Amino acid sequence: MALLYPEPRGGYGTAQYNGHVHTWIGYKDKTWNSRFPCGGFSPGPVTHLKAGQVVPVRFAASSMSASDMKTQPRPTSRRHRFSQARHGGGTCEFSLSYDGGKTFHLIGRYTKSCPDAYYEWPVKIPNNVPSCTQKDQKNQCLFVWSWVASILPQYYHNCVDVTVEGVKGGKLPRKGIHIVDFAGHPQRIRAAGDGAGENMGKGPNHVEIKANLHSTWA
Repeated sequence: MALLYPEPRGGYGTAQYNGHVHTWIGYKDKTWNSRFPCGGFSPGPVTHLKAGQVVPVRFAASSMSASDMKTQPRPTSRRHRFSQARHGGGTCEFSLSYDGGKTFHLIGRYTKSCPDAYYEWPVKIPNNVPSCTQKDQKNQCLFVWSWVASILPQYYHNCVDVTVEGVKGGKLPRKGIHIVDFAGHPQRIRAAGDGAGENMGKGPNHVEIKANLHSTWA
């Protein structure tokens, strides 16, 4: 599983795309070592965000077709469903980093059923965040998705290069994110899931959508 929108470093459709954006932090093979932060990918496309904007986050499963990547798939019938390595869901956290991934400021969280490529997961950029520009802070401004999986103790971390049009005198949220399951951090951590395994889950629940749209974490 990986971010699809906003478009992350190493994501589908980027020049760096090689499928490894779907791997967890600590994954290694003959050609790739997935490192923290951002999976080890170099900077990619820049997405412009504004304070108060709601970001319609979407996820990609490696088995999705090109048409599913372009158009939000619908859970219509079993014949149209694709497999997802969503590991029973878990906890997704969304954050901003203004220092290239040294610190992270929580702006959204979904538990149990996240991630799932069949749904959009709305995340609001808080109304009172400061600006972050590529001109003054090149490659330092990030929108980040992190995931603590349920069935397996694996930690995923995708980064989107962004500019943030914020407010003068704004402040970033104080709360940080969970960082687990690789060297130097708590090990064998698994989040509560939805029991759906690799199948489609129930999507974001209304209580958490409301919390994320009202800048609970700001």
